[in-house]
Amino acid sequence: MTPPPDFAAQVQALRPQLLRYARSQLRNDAWAEDAVSETVLAALEKPQAFAGLSQLKTWLVGVLKHKLVDQLRRQTREATILTNEDGEDLDEALFDSSGHWRAPPGDWGNPEASCNQRQFLEVLEACVTLLPPVQGRVFMMREWLELETEEICKTLAITPTNLWVLLHRARHRLRECLQARWFDGRATPA
Repeated sequence: MTPPPDFAAQVQALRPQLLRYARSQLRNDAWAEDAVSETVLAALEKPQAFAGLSQLKTWLVGVLKHKLVDQLRRQTREATILTNEDGEDLDEALFDSSGHWRAPPGDWGNPEASCNQRQFLEVLEACVTLLPPVQGRVFMMREWLELETEEICKTLAITPTNLWVLLHRARHRLRECLQARWFDGRATPA
């Protein structure tokens, strides 16, 4: 399929949305700009690659996901801290000696219904940006980029065990943040 005559203009018009997505994934403006520039360049160099089987935005986000992974690979490896801020093991912080919750999670009602609300997604995005960089990165790679364990471990040079610890801690922090900013009725994104 031949791309539409205004293909370049359509690609450029989507650049701000691509940049927002890249920033949310990488949490670094310079890296995000590089990934989006590479995406736009790839699209403009080979417009025939867009077969028209999906919307242009969907296709560009697909290309961008690959560029984000490439960008992550290029960056220096970060050390992982496996204790919370107080130096306490996460299990000890969450559970008492008998294995019961120290403070049980609150009732979230129907979380699936919340996921369909734009404001909830804004709060979730704000909570993800509050994660420590490595935890945020592995969470984004696993849950939003939908990368497999092997790919994430290879990209970040970590072990699968380390990955699962990071994901566990990221999910715990997200649960706390969402509890405070959404489910307790405050609904504050920032």
